[in-house]
Amino acid sequence: MASVSAAAANSFKDKTFTTSTDDQGKNYAQHRPNYHPSVYEHIVDHHKATGGKFDSLLDVGCGPGLATFSLAPHFTHARGIDPSPAMISTAQSLNTFPETITFHTSPAEDMSAIPTSSVDLITAANAAHWFDLPRFWSEAARVLKPGGSVALWATMRAVTHPDLPNAGKIETALSRHREEYLAPFKVEGNLMSQDGYKHLAMPWAIDPPINGFNKSSFNRRIWEPDERFLAGEDAYSLDDFEKTMGTMSPVVRWREANPEKVGTEEDVVRVLRNEIEGLLREGGVQDLVLRGRVPGAVLMLKKG
Repeated sequence: MASVSAAAANSFKDKTFTTSTDDQGKNYAQHRPNYHPSVYEHIVDHHKATGGKFDSLLDVGCGPGLATFSLAPHFTHARGIDPSPAMISTAQSLNTFPETITFHTSPAEDMSAIPTSSVDLITAANAAHWFDLPRFWSEAARVLKPGGSVALWATMRAVTHPDLPNAGKIETALSRHREEYLAPFKVEGNLMSQDGYKHLAMPWAIDPPINGFNKSSFNRRIWEPDERFLAGEDAYSLDDFEKTMGTMSPVVRWREANPEKVGTEEDVVRVLRNEIEGLLREGGVQDLVLRGRVPGAVLMLKKG
């Protein structure tokens, strides 16, 4: 990968979720799907196989704590940080193990509350594409123990199940909707996620490089569409589809720009839902369930 200047690495930073309200934080927690157990198993197994320890977990950009809660049982202590007070408030309200899991408001770029060389594993679930990466990598190098790991992962573009009646037409409708409605509300971070972090700046690819990481330890694992990257993603009712779509940052931005259409038949998600419903009915689907898979990618690397 070619080197990336600090300015370019920071060019896609976005504040959509940083400014979430309490209601948006609760909605995100309720309707955003968790990751499949195979994702967490891969992270834990790779960390262990490469000599990682299991005392301290730090989940950065934790949101309402989905990944924090899922990985915490493997560690003596787990901490989630997020720049959004609303997301942290939601995570704290869901935390049933306050003696081993803690949350506090903090950006990825300033982990000053985390002691130096105190963390065994840093994770960031669908969040690293919003970070100021030079500052994040610098802080990660500071707080990680020698031999500690970083795991960053992202969901990629959803794929309609080919066996679904009218799958081709539904896929066309999804593509058209992305171009006509959501493209103007996508920022570079969204594109970083969609390509499975192919172009996410690693610490050695930033100019000047962030020292302390072992380039030869870099591992990128892709979950293809015929695998499960998200939990329970085989089938969605159209109601669930509409609610999950509402947690996507381009949709949040569209709604902020078009508040008079939110909740109406002109809402950006309702337009798509209605078109998909028509295509499912046309294809003879009685239960109006949308089937598909979301591929994803996990990147892991070690501190030297």
